Amino acid sequence: MSLPIPPTATAAADLPPGPGPDPGAELPPGAELGQGSAAPPAAEEEEGEGEEEEEEEGDKEREKLPPLPAASSAAAGGLERGAKNQFSTFSNFITTINQKKEGTGNRNSPTQLVIPNIKNVRDLPPICLDVRQKQRISIDTLPQELKAPIPPEPSLPIRTKTVKDFQDDIEKSKSSGDWKAVHDFYSTTFDSFLEINAAFKKDTNSAFNTIEDSGIDAKFVNVVYDALLNTPQDVQKSVLKGIINGLLQEWKGPRTKDDLRAYCILLQNPQFSNTSTYVIYAHLLRQIAALTEADHHFLVHWSKKISQQRFKQVVDRLLQFISLRLFPAKPEEFPPMMKCTWWIPSATKVLALFNAANSLISPPIISYMDFYNSTLDHIDLMEEYHNWQCYGNSHRFSFCQYPFIISIAAKKVIIQRDSEQQMISIARQSLVDKVSRRQKPDMNMLFLNVKVRRTHLVSDSLDELARKRADLKKKLKVTFVGEAGLDMGGLTKEWFLLLIRQIFHPDYGMFTYHKDSRCHWFSSFKCDNYSEFRLVGALMGLAVYNSITLDIRFPPCCYKKLLSPPIVPCDHNTLVGICDVTLDDLFQIMPELAHGLNELLSYEGNVEEDFYSTFQVFQEEFGVIKSYNLKPNGDKIPVTNQNRKEYVQLYVDFLLNKSIYKQFAAFYYGFHSVCASYALLLLRPEEVEILVCGSPELDMSALQRSTQYEGYQKTDLTIRYFWDVVLGFSLDLQKKLLHFATGSDRVPVGGMADLNFKISKSETSTNWLPVAHTCFNQLCLPPYKNKKELKQKLIIGISNAEGFGLE
Repeated sequence: MSLPIPPTATAAADLPPGPGPDPGAELPPGAELGQGSAAPPAAEEEEGEGEEEEEEEGDKEREKLPPLPAASSAAAGGLERGAKNQFSTFSNFITTINQKKEGTGNRNSPTQLVIPNIKNVRDLPPICLDVRQKQRISIDTLPQELKAPIPPEPSLPIRTKTVKDFQDDIEKSKSSGDWKAVHDFYSTTFDSFLEINAAFKKDTNSAFNTIEDSGIDAKFVNVVYDALLNTPQDVQKSVLKGIINGLLQEWKGPRTKDDLRAYCILLQNPQFSNTSTYVIYAHLLRQIAALTEADHHFLVHWSKKISQQRFKQVVDRLLQFISLRLFPAKPEEFPPMMKCTWWIPSATKVLALFNAANSLISPPIISYMDFYNSTLDHIDLMEEYHNWQCYGNSHRFSFCQYPFIISIAAKKVIIQRDSEQQMISIARQSLVDKVSRRQKPDMNMLFLNVKVRRTHLVSDSLDELARKRADLKKKLKVTFVGEAGLDMGGLTKEWFLLLIRQIFHPDYGMFTYHKDSRCHWFSSFKCDNYSEFRLVGALMGLAVYNSITLDIRFPPCCYKKLLSPPIVPCDHNTLVGICDVTLDDLFQIMPELAHGLNELLSYEGNVEEDFYSTFQVFQEEFGVIKSYNLKPNGDKIPVTNQNRKEYVQLYVDFLLNKSIYKQFAAFYYGFHSVCASYALLLLRPEEVEILVCGSPELDMSALQRSTQYEGYQKTDLTIRYFWDVVLGFSLDLQKKLLHFATGSDRVPVGGMADLNFKISKSETSTNWLPVAHTCFNQLCLPPYKNKKELKQKLIIGISNAEGFGLE
């Protein structure tokens, strides 16, 4: 099943290398490149829709940033309200600022630096690598005749205070109680963007106009901010007063690099963790969000140079700002939501810049999970999802435009509800068709009913799924022929377990198990029929669709290929499952081979004479050695010191893409035949893996809290012995226990509570080992008399069990 990507209506810009949803897809009018937004699933807006959207401005939907003059009164009122409690001495100052703002509002409207779309721009990363965004445009890469004029950098005041001078002033103030010198420094430094640069620019005589070096003295910035929160209130108020001054002065015209440096420094201000400063913080975020693409490009690269600790603090501050605006602890602290609808979009767009910066570093500065905002788990996610589907990246803001902020748990909810709606729709259509033909409705028509024989498990499953391809989106029910019993979930899980075990068995030949990496990879052996690979893909899709966790060991590269592209192309001639692969991807599958290729890259001798290799690879297929050229006439091209990087890249691409293309393409189409959904655009490859296989993070205390008991009470001595033993196990033994009891050593997305783990009393001799029913996540435990005996029997059972018996 394929979901077509409808055409959009704006000038084309080159997509980043590698497959995407549609090479020709473009953003709709109003979309802002570089904001970390997901490519819209649909952008069917025509010219007439613009007028309709203008009429809907009064709706409660969040809108994009309004221009500053239009919001000046609301912003000013919000500033008074947000600051009046802690900073009441600001009242006269703010009145003056408001008058100044109203008087200059019209002439201070921001003017965007217009940059035309240029094709073939090189080395420019997308703003959000997770969602296949358009290529960024840097003003430095444009042809001379197309460059917009860059405003000259104004001369900076001369400031000579060093880190040591500042630290000495702080110590003197603490000992004497006289904070005048410190107060003067802070009030002067933060009074304007020029003063911020004068204080914190490493060399005031250098331009620092490159993405490699922001020119910011990070050590000095950190020392000044670390000391700020320990200064008297009047010092802290002077900083906020200066920031307001600076923001009012700078809200006009194209930005200089000094302006960008000031924004970068101000974002790190720890004062913005206090809700009383949120009105000022919101205006800072608003200005940064409204910057041009080229300016965002600089901020992204400069942000990746911030230390991990400071980077995490800025991200946490932005997430807290969004959470408290959505669910304020004290609503009276903030202006009414209708007067500041731009707060959340502004903060989210700035957060997208930090997400892009994080994605540019390998390994990333912080985990992608650190960008999750769990507060969003409690909003109407389906409304967000439907807004995104209907309006794409147009004027209506949706968190789905920025999927990095949505947690995997929230994404699972979206996918499940989307799946349920598709299930209901398919079932309803089946019922209507039946009634229209005047046939008696049958409840079985509402389900995907799979009937298989245990002795012919794979072939029967393949036939059933192929024959009932139109029913794959219905609720799954499994029946084993000749066996009584209703499928209440246990038979379905057993079917998955047995089928996966059989298909992934080495003797079956579909997948190769690599012991060094403990994962499976696709066999490159050629065959006449790849339908069984399609079956495996469909199985994974059904597992996600029916919330079943599978015990599959695929490397991360597999899930990256599975989202290449995330939506099945309408043109069946389009290549699928092809993605950019590196030596790091090969390390995760064949570490020994990857190590050898890495040695080749670092070899200091003569590669051509010592290795005597050509652009050719050899593979054994059914006892026959076959050769493949990595490039035309590769067997005649020697590998040299000059071309070895190309050789390694082609070798890796051959192993992970070209040699298994037909196998993986069948697997890809099988998965998407079940999981075809625009919700896949929201997922990272790592998140697809978690949805399929669960999370590797174990929390046995959480399992203890959610465990159900049958025949036991949680206060019984045997149960207390059990948890004392389990909580004292090593991580390896805990994983073995989980695998023994549930069939997988990984945890569902919803956590341990979603396992529905049960411990039942086994009325057998205590000489027996524990028994598990993996289909029901149930552990049958005899009433052992002491902790030592329980530990001994439990370790024997979980360490030697394989499948449905002992090794």
